[in-house]
Amino acid sequence: MEFFKIRRDIPFMRHALAFNIVSLVTFLLAVFFLATKGLNFSIEFTGGTVMEVSYEQAADVDKIRKALDSRGYNDYSVQNFGSSRDVLVRMPLKPGQNSADLSKAVMEGLTAEDRTATLRRVEFVGPQVGRELAENGALALLITSIGIVLYLALRFEWKFGVAAIIANLHDVVIILGFFALFQWEFSLPVLAAVLAVLGYSVNESVVIADRIRENFRKMRKASVTEIIDNAITRTISRTIITHGCTQTMVSSMLVFGGPALHYFALALTIGICFGIYSSVLVMAPLVRWLGVQREDLVKPIREKKEEAVV
Repeated sequence: MEFFKIRRDIPFMRHALAFNIVSLVTFLLAVFFLATKGLNFSIEFTGGTVMEVSYEQAADVDKIRKALDSRGYNDYSVQNFGSSRDVLVRMPLKPGQNSADLSKAVMEGLTAEDRTATLRRVEFVGPQVGRELAENGALALLITSIGIVLYLALRFEWKFGVAAIIANLHDVVIILGFFALFQWEFSLPVLAAVLAVLGYSVNESVVIADRIRENFRKMRKASVTEIIDNAITRTISRTIITHGCTQTMVSSMLVFGGPALHYFALALTIGICFGIYSSVLVMAPLVRWLGVQREDLVKPIREKKEEAVV
């Protein structure tokens, strides 16, 4: 399915060096912000108090947030849990404050807003749990990256695997750089979004790599640059349809999902935008600079030797 057809190939590779310089500068800025500012981890990573609060009627999450804001609380998380009448409140602990005092103060604010508010349970999430979550998240990212490289190396050629993982990790680091620069809360849903972007970006890389391999078989007299330009140009319509539909769904979560889904959708939005850029203008030039050739993807046809006539 195509919305439009481009008759002439767009010379993407002519400007590959400029695009990669932009990517390198963006990547280095992201690393700089990560090193200087760091991520603003949520209480799943840093430790804090988790409270389950129940109401007789459906809980109004916006009113609960306003009640907490009026008492000077920040960096908290409020979301429905199980049913519309149950709410999960996550609060970071301040220095010199214990979990019991914090939960008591929070419940005073909630009962002042709605007398039917009942505290079901209180749990303290220690920093040890947060450290384990961070380590497991980093391990999941490492295993996913290795899996992507192996998959592309086996399906295509090792040059595609190396180029794709560099491009996809470029997306991940830039997402983290945005969260470090603006100090947006980095929570488990955001970590899930980062891993989703890593898998989502590789899909675009696979499509372009597959078209490059196909072009090597069809365009026998074309150069590597012409083959890559044609592969990217022929996938533009598919890219617009796929990423446009995905971004429409993500934008709806970003606008209507509320605070619980805001940073999750924001991370996906950044990842989708840079995922298109990296697959087209980072992965493809890297493949060319790594020296991909027709022989890497298309097995040469061996001419049958004529049997000697006895």
